[in-house]
Amino acid sequence: MRKIFTQDLLLQLRHIVFPAILFLIGIGYNGCSGCSKSGTSSRYPPPKKPSPVVPAGNVPDTTGNIVKMIKQDGVYHIPVSINGVSMYFIFDTGAGYISISSAEAESLYRQGKLTPEDVVGKANLMDANGDVSVGIMIILREVQIGNKVLHDVQATVMANLNAPLLVGQSALEKFGRISIDYEKGEISFE
Repeated sequence: MRKIFTQDLLLQLRHIVFPAILFLIGIGYNGCSGCSKSGTSSRYPPPKKPSPVVPAGNVPDTTGNIVKMIKQDGVYHIPVSINGVSMYFIFDTGAGYISISSAEAESLYRQGKLTPEDVVGKANLMDANGDVSVGIMIILREVQIGNKVLHDVQATVMANLNAPLLVGQSALEKFGRISIDYEKGEISFE
């Protein structure tokens, strides 16, 4: 009985509630996501965020699994492709999951790159400040970092239009080793 209820609830979430949640939580919520430097707060102006979509011809060169970093406002961003869409993400070893904002999720949904079937459920997520926020757990079918393609990676959609894009442990743990060369501004994913 309980299993049937859970399956019905998940189907309802995927097919009816998911598009509405993405729209509503994006408009009515402005919480923090990820590390303390990357979220928003009423005491500080929101950090400058690079354009989430990497303009054609401006993708940093990647050789092998070496990815160029871009430093902005004290944090490092790297190009990542999510289900075929290139974006800049904050490299955040403290984040548990890849995290995207409701704005990016809605954009991926409109492009057919994220479907209701990719929704796993809801999750309570704690940021670096200890604040808990509600997010939606999803499965990203394809995540490309450098020349490595990862499949079926767990991610969260944060209830915030301006939440930073974070590459967290759900993707990083799939690599054997990660090395950072700050002098060259590169990360090596092995």
